[in-house]
Amino acid sequence: MPDIPSQPEINIGATGHVDHGKTTLVEGLTGVWTSAHSEELRRGITIKVGYADVAFYKCESCPPPGNYFIVSKCPNCKNEAKLLRVVSFVDAPGHESLMANTLSGASLMDGSLLVIAANEKVPQPQTREHLIALQMLGMKHIVIAQNKIDLIDDEQALSTYKNINSLLKNTVAEKSPIIPISAQHKINIDSVIESIEKYIPTPKRDLTANPLMHVLRSFDVNKPGLDINAINGGVVGGSILKGKLKVGDEVEFRPGILDISGSNYNSINTKILTIATSAGLVDEASPGGLIALGTSLDPSITKSDSLLGCVIGKVNELPEIYNSINLEYDLFDSAIGSEGLLKVDQITKNENLRINSGTAISVGKTSLIKNGSVTIDLKRPICAEPNSKVAISRRIGGRWRLIGSGSLK
Repeated sequence: MPDIPSQPEINIGATGHVDHGKTTLVEGLTGVWTSAHSEELRRGITIKVGYADVAFYKCESCPPPGNYFIVSKCPNCKNEAKLLRVVSFVDAPGHESLMANTLSGASLMDGSLLVIAANEKVPQPQTREHLIALQMLGMKHIVIAQNKIDLIDDEQALSTYKNINSLLKNTVAEKSPIIPISAQHKINIDSVIESIEKYIPTPKRDLTANPLMHVLRSFDVNKPGLDINAINGGVVGGSILKGKLKVGDEVEFRPGILDISGSNYNSINTKILTIATSAGLVDEASPGGLIALGTSLDPSITKSDSLLGCVIGKVNELPEIYNSINLEYDLFDSAIGSEGLLKVDQITKNENLRINSGTAISVGKTSLIKNGSVTIDLKRPICAEPNSKVAISRRIGGRWRLIGSGSLK
């Protein structure tokens, strides 16, 4: 894989039905097989999520789309190419049982590649689910990859293309480009890069705001039997949404960890000792890409993703912690992930629901329903900004199924 010259500027999700080639496409774009392992960051820090970073370049002497690639020298004319930007791809699970993981990853996405196989009926279940999830989360910048064109003839490719257009009608992706590709054989990968550059812009970032980072992973990097004097502090991985974090910053985690009674959550403070990105160790980090923070926390606090869903920022500058949330909500016509198109019934009082807020997952019981709003008393509190999006799931057939979305009041 080519070197990464800097921290990524943008997070792009690879979404779609299981086995439609998301991971293969990400490998074609980056050289990294995200399902096998994550990129290893220096000093033994590894973020084990499906992601990979890459730098996009453009040769200004050659015609498109063959002038877009991931190396610094043009493969065609051998001239030095222009660095466009560094991109981080987040590979979202395609299986319906992993929808909560998909939503956690999607909360960090600035745009999406929706991968649809050209040799299967359109839409497949998770294609529809991921499209609805992207729309629910307010995703506006989407590129469609019509994959596996090497397995079909021109007539079937055109038929699938028309079916994809029908699927996208009246959705957030209605005007998205549809690029025919073979991820396996790296056909039209240059066209995918060109479309990403045209249709998925880098968001405007507020670097002067109080920093806000969502935790997607937390872990202990120490090996068993390590001498006590050589033990490293706990590590957390995730993505900054706004502001900057620097080595030496005193930061707070909300909602934090359970107290000794096991009934209340307390925020925790720590110091940032190291910051690692795919470009290596840095002194400060800003929004874009996934980063790993080495901290002074006892590693027993961070092991096994125990801080997943926390929010990190300056001490006493983070959003409110909610033990109970009030949502203005909308329900889907049918439950996501259910067999067939199972109609979604109205939410009822004392019903148990699961909510996804940012990277946080919690379960709660409804206590008040009135005029399109619902109050949910949570078992695990969340830290969230007002008006932020929340995904709502209901237990159907032994599994949590996505039934709607809400906005935090």
